[in-house]
Amino acid sequence: MGNRPAAWSVVLGVLATVTLPVAVVATRYSSSYELLHAGFAIPVAVAAGIGAVVLARKARAVDRATLGRAASGKAATWGRILGIIGLCLAASATISVAVYGVLTAAD
Repeated sequence: MGNRPAAWSVVLGVLATVTLPVAVVATRYSSSYELLHAGFAIPVAVAAGIGAVVLARKARAVDRATLGRAASGKAATWGRILGIIGLCLAASATISVAVYGVLTAAD
């Protein structure tokens, strides 16, 4: 019996981490989208990052309740780390879009 929250935490953590880089690369190969359009992926990265951190916390609680028999400590740790990285990427993208907005409004 595995720990499903730990596995989903890793999945959401990977999704949170790769969402923004994939969105940026997609704008490079598209003629109809500009780099600023990659900002629409920010809420996806935030939601996946928060979900990964919450599920990692739940997985750790399950692991503690089963006295480590769920064997999900490493997966929960990786899910939490990837979720936090995704949140950091989303925060930096939000700051970048905000600075761009301020600079274009100043023109």
